[in-house]
Parts: sequence; structure tokens; C-alpha cells
Amino acid sequence: MATDTDSPAAVPSRPQGPGTGAPQGGTTAGTAPSTTTGGPWGPEARGGPAGPRPPRSRGRGGGGGKGGNGRGAGRGDGEPADSDARWGRVTTPRTLLSRALSVPLALGFTVFLPLTVAVQSGAGAKDGAFYLQLALTMYAGARLSSMVLTSRRKLLQGSYWLFVYMAMGVAPLAQAVLGQVPTPVVGPRTDLTSAIALVLLGCICFDVGSLLARHRPSGKAQGGRAEPKPVFVHKRRLQLLTVFAFLCSGVFVMKLGGPAVFFSSRQEIIAGIAEAGVSADDGQAGQAFLRGFGTVPALLALLVYTRWMVTSTRARRMPSVIATWAALAALNLVVNNPISNPRYWFLTVMFALLFTVFPVSAAMYRVALSMGVVVALIIFPFADRFRYDEKNYKPVETTSVLEPMALKDYDQVGMFANTITFVESGSGHFYGRQLAGSVFFAVPRSVWPGKPRDTGVMVGQWMGTVNTNLSSPIWAELWIDFGPVGMGGGLLAMGYVASRVDRRYAKRATRRSPPGSLISVVVPLVAGYSFILLRGPLLQASGRVAIAMLCLAAIATYRTDRRTSLR
Repeated sequence: MATDTDSPAAVPSRPQGPGTGAPQGGTTAGTAPSTTTGGPWGPEARGGPAGPRPPRSRGRGGGGGKGGNGRGAGRGDGEPADSDARWGRVTTPRTLLSRALSVPLALGFTVFLPLTVAVQSGAGAKDGAFYLQLALTMYAGARLSSMVLTSRRKLLQGSYWLFVYMAMGVAPLAQAVLGQVPTPVVGPRTDLTSAIALVLLGCICFDVGSLLARHRPSGKAQGGRAEPKPVFVHKRRLQLLTVFAFLCSGVFVMKLGGPAVFFSSRQEIIAGIAEAGVSADDGQAGQAFLRGFGTVPALLALLVYTRWMVTSTRARRMPSVIATWAALAALNLVVNNPISNPRYWFLTVMFALLFTVFPVSAAMYRVALSMGVVVALIIFPFADRFRYDEKNYKPVETTSVLEPMALKDYDQVGMFANTITFVESGSGHFYGRQLAGSVFFAVPRSVWPGKPRDTGVMVGQWMGTVNTNLSSPIWAELWIDFGPVGMGGGLLAMGYVASRVDRRYAKRATRRSPPGSLISVVVPLVAGYSFILLRGPLLQASGRVAIAMLCLAAIATYRTDRRTSLR
């Protein structure tokens, strides 16, 4: 590429930002250098006539970009500056892991940790199911490593692969080594092998969907519709949502006997709900509504106010905003604390808050995914300390670091195998009936006598287990309704949607995005709640999803005027 031949005295030097391409040929003394129009060094800024437009660099980030500052240009000729080549891309050295760290991280997740677990001594059989589980774990480790090391923040895809790596990969591999499972697998060994193979198939379909979304032609290239308008938070409606959150959470606290109950144990919470008369013997719709409206609006209001405080200097100087945020933080400390809530819900709260406080930090994104593995291995199996009171709590006594993963919590692969055995025992596929029960969860059983039960509860009752609070991962939910083809199609669609949402989030969640950007709040919340959706059952997870959708629809707006916008 040629450089300018003018001396510094003849023409003022043009600042060369990253990826700025100099015009070919050069200029003569007294002649304005060739630039794109519209930038700080363009003819409009100089007041002179427009010179010839320089050729766009074909290298990554080359050529003049939007605004004429030389940043964010396309990869080739004719590509728009805001193309997929620049969405969410991190180019600063601080946010890129060095090669010395990235290689051990990738090898650790993909090779070292799976093989370390696999070579431990145990009573498990080294058969086809074991080696298939090892292959699944290594595949998930490679994909999780790519999520951590990517230069683009992918919250939804990163959450998916973190769950697969731990709940469907490392933990079941430890169970296979030790020959111990938290929930009995009642069918033949071949059903377990089929379950592992189907999980691996679903992961591949998820990747295919992500690739299809990545290579999807843009609307401009196809002559289609323009980019959808961004959605913002309506300030007056946010204030109404805040009042509504305090009312709902207040009713929730009073129904259960006061704030002290929320700092005792989950067993006390369940007993308080039963005494309040909102948990019917034949259904849990009342309990779901009480807990959902008592926790979800408060969390959403806190997330929006937190983003407002983080991204707006003006908001941090307003006493009313500070006081409201502090009150919402105190309210969430009561209704959304880790003592009175399931671990997966508290994980949702922490994940959403983390990426709301650090909306553009690639370093925090990588730390969250990397530390998620450590938390899942060491902390999560012991984090149910507050599930029971002092009399009923029985601490786990283990002699191996692998035993906590084999004794409790991670029953997803085993329950998928039990679901396969349940279907093949004569029940057959349900062809959407279980999914319909999740969609219409609010319909009481008195109106719909044949309303489906939770898939995990249904399979658990068929197995004859005393505890029917069992998981039903998304693979099992799709398979029991639609078979292997429907399961693969559902995971492919999930991968496609997750990739598209991640791309849009990375475009919108920038340092210059307005405080009221709704997608900057929704995507971190969905990423955190995806652990619950992936674990299942879907019927249990549907209540809070519906309540969150109602609250978000109530505060959403396309207007950007001063009266309605957060500033």
C-alpha cells in the first residue's frame, strides 16, 4: 500500500488509527489528501472540495469506517461498515488472552480435565457408553474453550456450552468412572448409551444452527427489510414497574410471615407457602405465581436501574435514582437471596447482575465462563446448605473430589436415559403434549383435567422414586415429544437463535449505547436463566418466563424523546 509523499510542512498529518488505510499514489504540496467524506479529516470538516475517495483496504479493519475515523470497516470492497465483520469485536490488547494463556486453557478444558477424571480409579465399566461420554466431554470442552477465547462476547452460546460441559460432560463422566449416580438408571445400558449419543447429536445440531446464523446474508445484501429498530425502556413505565415490584414482593413477604423466614431455609419457605394456602394438592400454579411475582419484577427493576446507574453520569447524580436503586437492592436481598431460593435461580440473579454491571467487559466475560467451571466443580454441589433446616440437613461426606458430582445434582444424562426407557416401555412419544403443558402452564387442572405433569415428575413417578423433584434436560423434553428428528431440529433452532441474539447484543451493548437499551438487560437475564431452561423441566421454568415477558412488554418502547428515555 502506497503512503503519502507530502512533507509534514506541506500537509498536516492525518492521524492513523487502527486499521486506517492510506490512499494510494500520494498528493502534491498544497493539495488536500484523499479521504472519505464525513470524517474529521474529510472535505466537510476542512471546508474544501471533496477529493477522490481512497480505495478500501481488503484487510480486516481496513479503510474508512462509519464516521470517517478509519475504524470498523468491512473486510472487502463494497461491504458495509457495520457488517458482521465488526459486531462486538474486541481489538484492544487488554481484552485478548495471550497465546501463552489461551493454549493451556484450551488444552485444560478439552484434554487435561476430561482425561484426569477418566483415569481415576472406580467401579465403573469402561464400555461404549464410557468412551462416548468421554468424547462428549472433550467436544464440549473444545467448544467452551472457543467461547472463552473468542474476541466476541457470546452470552447465550457461552452459557449453553458451560452447562453442557459440566452437567452433561464432566459430571456424568465422573459418575461413569465411579459407577455411582445420583438418580438410578432403571433401563438397560443401551438406553444410557443412546442418551449420550443423542446429547452429542444435539450439540452438533446446535453448532450447525450457529453456523447457519453466522453465514446468513444481511438484509441489505438481499434487498430486504432494514435492521429492526432498537427497543428502549420507558421511564414512566419503569417507575410503575418499580411500584408494582414492591407491592408484589411485599405480598410475598407477608404471606410467608415476614422477612425473617427468607433467611432461614428453603424448607421454611415451602412450609410457609403451604400454610398460606396457595399450593394446591394437585398443582403448583398458585405457588409458581406467588414466587414468580414476588421475585421477578423486583429483579427486573433492579437490573434496569443498575444499568441506568452504570451507564449514565446524570443518573448517578440524581438522589431519586440512587434511593430507588438502594431500595430495590435491599428488596432483592430479601426475596432473591441464596438462602431462600434454589441455586439455579440465584445463579440467574448473579449472572444477570454481573453482565449488567460490566456490559462491555470482555475480560469479565472470560472470567465468568472460566470460573463457572470451578464453581460447578467445587462450590455448586455443596451450595444447598440452606435447603433444609438444622435438624434435617445432612452434610455430604466424600473421600474423592469426584464423589459430590456422582452423589447429587447432576442427574441430567441419567434422567434422559430413564426418559428413553419410559417412552420405549409403551408410553410412546407425546407429539407436543408436554410442550403444550409448559406453554399453557397457567391453566388450572380444574379447567384442564388432563393437563400434563412435569416431565421429570412423570418419569420419576413411573420409576417409583420417593423424590420426584428430578431434572428433565431440554434434550429429553424435545425427544419425548418429537423423537430424535424433532430433538435435532429443536437444538438446531436454538443454536440459530442464540447466535443471532448474541450478534445483536454485541452490536447494541457498546459503550455508546443509551442507558435505556432493553436488550442490554434482557440478554444477560436470559443467559442466566438458560441454566434453568436447559436443566428442566420446562413446566417448572415456564412461570417466571411468562412473568418476565409481561414485565418487559410493559416497559418496552420505541420512543426516544426526553420525556420517556432514560438519560
